[in-house]
Amino acid sequence: MNARRFLSIATVAYLSLGCLFVQPAAAQSDLAIGDVAYRADFSTAESRDRFQLIGEGVKFIPRGEATAESTPDNAVVLSAQQPDSTGNCGARAKLPVEKIRGTRVRIEARVRAENVSRPPNSWNGIEVQLHYVAPGGQHWTQRNDLHGTFDWQTVQFVTEIPSDATEASITLGLERSSGQAYFDELKVTVIGRRRTRPDTPATGSVYKGHNLPRLRGAMIGMQIAEEDLRVLGGQWGANHIRWQLLWGGFPHGPADTASVDGYREWLDGQLDRLDSLLPVCHELGIKVVIDVHTPPGGRNKLKEMRIFKDAKFQQAFIDNWETIARRYKGNTAVWGYDLVNEPVEGVVPDGLMCWHTLATVVAKKVREIDVDHAIIVEPGPWGSPAGLDWFEPLDVPGVVYSVHMYKPHRFTHQGVHGTPVGVEYPGEAEGEYWDRDRLVEALRPAIEYQRDYGVHIYIGEFSAIRWAPSDCAAKYLRDCIEIFESHGWDWAYHAFREWDGWSVEHGSDPKNRSPAATPTGREKLLRSWYEKCKSSE
Repeated sequence: MNARRFLSIATVAYLSLGCLFVQPAAAQSDLAIGDVAYRADFSTAESRDRFQLIGEGVKFIPRGEATAESTPDNAVVLSAQQPDSTGNCGARAKLPVEKIRGTRVRIEARVRAENVSRPPNSWNGIEVQLHYVAPGGQHWTQRNDLHGTFDWQTVQFVTEIPSDATEASITLGLERSSGQAYFDELKVTVIGRRRTRPDTPATGSVYKGHNLPRLRGAMIGMQIAEEDLRVLGGQWGANHIRWQLLWGGFPHGPADTASVDGYREWLDGQLDRLDSLLPVCHELGIKVVIDVHTPPGGRNKLKEMRIFKDAKFQQAFIDNWETIARRYKGNTAVWGYDLVNEPVEGVVPDGLMCWHTLATVVAKKVREIDVDHAIIVEPGPWGSPAGLDWFEPLDVPGVVYSVHMYKPHRFTHQGVHGTPVGVEYPGEAEGEYWDRDRLVEALRPAIEYQRDYGVHIYIGEFSAIRWAPSDCAAKYLRDCIEIFESHGWDWAYHAFREWDGWSVEHGSDPKNRSPAATPTGREKLLRSWYEKCKSSE
């Protein structure tokens, strides 16, 4: 009988441990979605020899010593034991990285733990971690917050290997935690590929879903009223709002635990409220995007959308969009339908649709009902520009592609959730110097997407926290808008009369939560661009 072997590790270094491939993989061009690029169950001496063990407590042991019961084949696991929480130990193996460049992969392993102490940081503790090196720097991805005592369970996460990666690795083990952990059945599966760019740029007319030179506006708060719209559209001159259907909060709220029926009851009430203000939008010449900010099922504790975890929420998502399309078909105040805000899939179980497939299904059903309104689709994860590099265009007419711009996050979100403040723009952030040229580079995926496929780009959100040093926020917003305008993109500032941290009507003092007595530089900037809507119509 084959003696299967497992890896049990008590602690693992957080450093890169090389690439983890035991079995030879096909060349990159041969790896299709669904292919298993790597599998390791420690069943042969050859596979075990590929792992470099780090730490005195790491060894291979019979599976019976890692579980309450022995198995008939006397299988073996890799075990490591760490008596305190100061050291690191684990295992590493190398993979020819050229064979998985340009793919999105799912990493999964079976893990069991005994008395693993809570680590000082969420990224310490039990680790099933992928690390790669590329010219742009190093990157680590893993499941966080793994510790305690638990029986065998599957730990999974999804990450991308860039086309220019020079090294890659997976780490199994523990970092800065005491206790013991066991690992088995490690697998790397290709679940996506970097989009293939066409040889020549697209030509011909570009679908926008409207005939205006540009849509310039803002996402609005949930408590917006008629008088607020008359300020934004009437006094300031904006010709667009992104109407967020948000339930309670972001990213978590009541939808996280609500039933399908409970969600639908909430949605119907929100659409009734939208209906009451659409005539005002029509009067003011404001084009509305209906944005499903909170989808059925909300998000799980990892902030992944539950429409990618449960078939009933996926079906509710489809059904609700059919209802919305029927309700607003022919309404000229509506510009389009933003299918879901900042999608995050995580690991999609077998039998459920990934975001690209689900978006295609929904878009086709909406288009069958409503042939006029734009269908707006954001890539995952989180609607980031880089997501477009992994998102093929939908085979549906009338689609506009949307991304959100918050890079560098350390600057735009400084002081949010306790992050450091005092970050300037232009200046150093996240290990790089950020200026207008660097912003252009961050938006490169959207620029190339527009050029490659002849599609329209919509910036559904962008912002900078109001307490950024001196006038940094205004400088950042000015550079962003000028870049958007240079490419003909529609845009919506985040946000108008929502949380005051993003408000251009508030000053730079975070302790002062009252609107400024005189217009801020950020308000003047937005209003100067909104005024152009009137002159160009």
